[in-house]
Amino acid sequence: MSNISREEAFKLLKEYNKDSFHIKHALTVEGVMKYFAEKLGYGEQKEFWGIVGLLHDLDFEKYPEEHCIKEQEIMKEKGIDEKIIHATASHGYNLTVDIKPEHEMEKILYATDELTGLIGAVAIMRPSKSVQDLELKSVKKKYKNEKFAAGCSRKVIEYGAEMLGWELDKLIEETILAMRVDEERINNFMNNICE
Repeated sequence: MSNISREEAFKLLKEYNKDSFHIKHALTVEGVMKYFAEKLGYGEQKEFWGIVGLLHDLDFEKYPEEHCIKEQEIMKEKGIDEKIIHATASHGYNLTVDIKPEHEMEKILYATDELTGLIGAVAIMRPSKSVQDLELKSVKKKYKNEKFAAGCSRKVIEYGAEMLGWELDKLIEETILAMRVDEERINNFMNNICE
């Protein structure tokens, strides 16, 4: 399905991203994408969905003004599969590019990218600092406060839910569940690379 291995994708991510925040976000979205691949019946494409999640913000740290534009150039130069290029770029739809999410996988990426940031911000405020005990109502409460995690666009999240044909609550709840799966592994990994 993909002409780049997970190991090669992670190496490429680290070539363009040094900030631990961006690396952790990429790992989180990778895990969320793999969760939804399984959940929605695309289990055989799980690694592909994960690589799309891992590389979706490839250019954001170095080229924030050209986000989803520069990464297409970088990936084309590296000979990366056009499906990965289209999928990663499509999460910038109506923001920096006019590449509309078409496949269900692209719609999931679009809908969950900003949402993982918001859910992560809610989790950090909790005594546990974890999504393991995080409930929908806690996220909804913070979601309504536009000043909380203001960089996470509610408009994008809501449009993503609409594209999927899902209620917002379902999207939030499923994304919390998805983030629970890999949270411990990602935290351990991040602790090891930051030591």
